[in-house]
Amino acid sequence: MKLLIDAALSPVIARALTAAGHDAIHVREYGLATADDETILERARTEGRVLVSADTDFGTLLSRTSSARPSVVLLRRSTNRRPEEQARFLIAQLAPLVPVLEAGSLVVIEETRVRVRRLPIA
Repeated sequence: MKLLIDAALSPVIARALTAAGHDAIHVREYGLATADDETILERARTEGRVLVSADTDFGTLLSRTSSARPSVVLLRRSTNRRPEEQARFLIAQLAPLVPVLEAGSLVVIEETRVRVRRLPIA
């Protein structure tokens, strides 16, 4: 899976996802660490990547624009805050989510549950 990791998360997560066989890149590698959310969302859309973030503003942007792409995964604060543990947790959650992410979805991953909302959000 192609993933773009937002600045709200550590580059450690991108490296762990890459080691797990995903095509993952952190926004810092594009020089977008301080870019606005619209720019980051557009980069993910253009490259066919799933955006992974802890920033809930991306859900708001998807809703406001009625966009069907890109899919966004939000890691909520209830998940462990250490990047290595966040990466392990995310990797464990991704496999069953591939079909919904490929179809266009907003996925919120919390410690005890996963919520999926199909895009576009009306």
